[in-house]
Amino acid sequence: MSDLVAYVDGGSLGNPGPSGIGVVIDGSTDGTIRIAKWIGRQDNNVAEYVALLEALQCALGLKAEALHVFSDSEVMVKQMSGEYSCRSPRLYSLNWICRKLTRSLDFSISHVRRENNTEANSLATAAARNAERWYNGRARGTNEF
Repeated sequence: MSDLVAYVDGGSLGNPGPSGIGVVIDGSTDGTIRIAKWIGRQDNNVAEYVALLEALQCALGLKAEALHVFSDSEVMVKQMSGEYSCRSPRLYSLNWICRKLTRSLDFSISHVRRENNTEANSLATAAARNAERWYNGRARGTNEF
C-alpha cells in the first residue's frame, strides 16, 4: 500500500447534538473505502477531528506510506497545518493524537469547499440522522426505526 487520499467530514444535528462522521478513502487495493459512524452527542469541531482520526487509523491499518486529507473544516485544517494553534480544551487532545499519528505517514491536509466534499458529508449526515432516529425512538419507548 502506498498513497491514499481521504475526504473527511464530521457534523452534528445541533451544536452539540447527535453527531456522525463520514470518511471516503481512495487508493486502497480493495477499492474505495466508505465509513459512516455515529459518535454520540458532540459538537461540529469534535466531529471533524474524529473523522480525521478515523481516516488516520484506517490509513495506518492499511500500512499506507502517505495520506492526503481533504476537509471542509477550515479551522481543523489550519490547526493541523500549524497555521492556527489549538487552544480549545475540548479539541486539544484530539489534535495531539492526530498530530502524533501523522508522524507515521507522509501526511498532508488541504481545505476543500463543502460542495467538493459531498460524499463524506452525506455519510456523516446519514450516520447522525440514523442514530438520532434510533435514539429518539428508544427514548420514547418505540421500536420503530
